[in-house]
Formats: sequence, C-alpha cells, structure tokens
Amino acid sequence: MRLAVINIGQETNDFNPQPTAMRDFESFGIYEGAAIFEKVGGSGQIGGYLAAVEAAQRQIQSVPIIRAWATAGGRITVEMRRFFEDKIRTGLKAAGKIDGLALQVHGACAAEDMDDVEGAQIALCRTILGPAIPIVVSLDHHANITRQMVENATAIVAHRTQPHDPFDTGRIGTDLLIRTVAGEVRPVMAWRKLPLISHQEQFLTSKGPMKIWFDRARAMEAADPKILHVANCPMQPWLDVAEGGWAAIVVADGNRALAEKQVDEIADLAWSMRAEFQKKDAIAVDAAVRMADEAQAGVVCLSDTGDTVFGGAAGDSNLILESILRQKIKSTALVPLIAPGTVARLIEAGVGAKVTLPVGGNVATAFFQPLDVSGIVRRIGDGFVKLDHHRAPGIDMGRTVVFEVGPATLLISELRGVAGNLPEVYRAFGVEPTNYKMAVLKTASNFQYFAPISSQVIRVDTRGPGQSDVAGLPWKRLPRPAYPLEDVATWRG
Repeated sequence: MRLAVINIGQETNDFNPQPTAMRDFESFGIYEGAAIFEKVGGSGQIGGYLAAVEAAQRQIQSVPIIRAWATAGGRITVEMRRFFEDKIRTGLKAAGKIDGLALQVHGACAAEDMDDVEGAQIALCRTILGPAIPIVVSLDHHANITRQMVENATAIVAHRTQPHDPFDTGRIGTDLLIRTVAGEVRPVMAWRKLPLISHQEQFLTSKGPMKIWFDRARAMEAADPKILHVANCPMQPWLDVAEGGWAAIVVADGNRALAEKQVDEIADLAWSMRAEFQKKDAIAVDAAVRMADEAQAGVVCLSDTGDTVFGGAAGDSNLILESILRQKIKSTALVPLIAPGTVARLIEAGVGAKVTLPVGGNVATAFFQPLDVSGIVRRIGDGFVKLDHHRAPGIDMGRTVVFEVGPATLLISELRGVAGNLPEVYRAFGVEPTNYKMAVLKTASNFQYFAPISSQVIRVDTRGPGQSDVAGLPWKRLPRPAYPLEDVATWRG
C-alpha cells in the first residue's frame, strides 16, 4: 500500500495580536519529500508514523509531502494559509495513486481570514482524493473540532495525555490508517460539541477531573474492541471562533449506534465535572515571587500562566520581573522575553555594556506595558539551539541576548522558539539553570522539561493572552451561551 503523510501544526491564540508568519515556521524547519524523514526522524508525529509503518510489517510505500510546525501564536497570515493549501494540493496531485493519507495537524489553527484552517485543509484533501480514500486525521487534543473536520475525515484521533505525546498520536493514527486501508476495520465516527471552555490550570491528565475524563476514554477502548479510539478534546481556551468549544469523538468499527452511545457517555462525564475544571491553583504575582524566594531549595519554576508561549501568548510579559525588582528580591532568577527590538538595541550596545531601556510589553499591549530597567549585556548569540527532548530536533531562536538586571538574568530572543521553557535553551547561551533559585516558565502546563532540575512549580496568576481568567478575555466570536461565561444547564440541544 502507498500512504501519503502531511504534518502541519500551529495552535492559534486569538488574544495575541501578532500574526504567525513564514519565519515562525522556518524557525522549526519546513521540509518536503524525503527530507521530512531525514530531518525529523523519530521525533513527534512523524516519528510515530514511521514506528507504526515499521511495526505493521507490511509492504508500505510512504509518500511524505510536507512537514511544517510553528509554536503557538497569533493567527497565521493569509499568505501562510494559502502556502499550505498550495503545498497540499500540488503534493497530493504529484503523489499519484495513494491508498490512504495520514494527515497530522494541530486542530486549533485559525488564519487572519478564516476560523477553521484545518477543516478547510481536510476538505481540500477530500476533494482531491475523492470519497473512497481513507483520511485519518491526528490532532492535538486541544483542537477545536468542527463539522467540516468530521464530515471530511475517515477517522480522527487525538493526544491521549497532557503533557502531549505527539509520537503516540502519530503512531495510533497511522496504525488505524493501515488497518483501514487493509480492510481490517471500517471506522465510523460520532461526535458531540459542548458549550464549554476552561482555563488551562486543570489540563494535566495525571490528576484531577482531566484524569478522570481521559481515564474513562481509555477504559472504553479497553472494554470493547469495536471502540477504535475515543478522543477527548478540551479546546485550548484562547481560540475565539464561531464553532468554539469542547468536543468528544468516538471512532467505532462499523457500529455507528455504539459510537453514538459511547460519545454521549463521555460528553456527559465532561459536563458533570464542568465546575471542577474551573478550579484555580494560581496565586497572586507578589505572593508567588516571595514563596519562590523563601523556598528551601531551587530551581523553583514560576509558571507565567498569562504569558504562556506554548499556549500562543507573545512572550512579552514583564509582570514577574517587575515584582522581583520592586520587592527587592535577592534570589537569582531566570526570565525569558521575546522582543526583537530590544535584542537589536542590546546588540548595538555590545557585550559588557551597561544599558537602561524599556523591556517587555511590546506586543500584547492590552495586557502589559514596557518596564524600564538597567542592566549589563553579558552575552550575544545567533539563536540556534539543538533540542533533545522536543518534537523538533532543533530550533532557531533568532539573535539572542543574555541581559543581567539585578538578580534576574534575562534571555531575550528575536523569535518565539520555545522561549525559556527548556533548560537547553539557557545552556546554549552559557547560562546554567541549576545555578539559579527560580526560573520563569512561559507555559501553564509543560513543566516536564525542567522537572529533572526543579524543586517545585508555582502557578502565577498573571494576566495576558493565556490568562486563567477566561471571563476577562474580550470574546467576540465564541458561541454563546458558554460555560463558565454564562450559567448553562445542559449541553444537549
């Protein structure tokens, strides 16, 4: 059998006004054809695809078309949307006869002129391939499921854990595709949409209501071999689109009635815990900083929830830095910022220069304002970082400056990259994270990279494009009523 594979990923945060453009995708690498397997190898969903193909022990010819991924951010530009549509169109037409398509996308991507980018991409693939060719779509579970997606996919699978395991998702999606092409299974889908959103503080699947919900999905799959996959999709909470909201999908083997019954059960379970998903653990900024300062051991990770770069925020919050300086905290701290203009000024000043300038608040101006600081330029780098435990083997951070401001060491980069959420980023620029008492992480849940060296994580209740106060965000397009913005009695009807 001949299988085509497409991997395109971006998660949109509608409250970050900065569009995601070509440079953001290029920083993680855009590859076509055989270069996809050569460059990405065993990483991410591509790695899962290759593992499933190998495990199948069948005569399979892979036709890789395009791999492009960017970290979460503002809506992609119209040019990027058209670029990917053109690559999909020309790639599938040039592929010749294929027996199935592994389509790996995020599921929560919006463009400047379109809410449902991936729904349109799936529909385009269906138009080109026709009704008979299986298309199995593998999503991030923070996807926003739409009618267009469901109507044009043969089956949809999604991440089964948070933190994400894209390798696992690529593997299970490809395995399902292979079995479908071989005629071993006949996937049918049932899905439900819930008028529900939630902040990200309860998103980890290792505990709390999310664990209960995801564990029930796995139990359904284990209890009946006719249940091929259950996709829990708690949409990431910063996507302001016309079909926004949580969803659930059940993929069954030829038994639609079974799929409909099980999807009602899994949707009911999520709805029954809707208040529990809203529980907040984050604490006020000043209190969080003092708690980290007084901790017996480091590294204490301060989760900057409102400026979660992994959730699409711009990475320009200076709120925790301001608190450290204003409270005259003595403990050393690592603080990442994404600010190309600031980088340019510091590079012009040069290593060793003492500089006074405003930092932060340069993009998400509805949430942050620039903060005047004085510091010393300690190091300037070109920004390329090799990564060992990420979906990308390397990342271009753009030009990057290490800027020392009192007890805080700022890592200021031109490009978003992975912000300072991985220790390797600091080490690439000569900074050893274990020498610091605290580290600000621009993520609300992906603490796993710092886990081997950290003593604890403190969620900080910062405002910003990724803030936990979802009711305080300027919603315009989300279907209403929606819980918890309104008191909604039932998801049905």
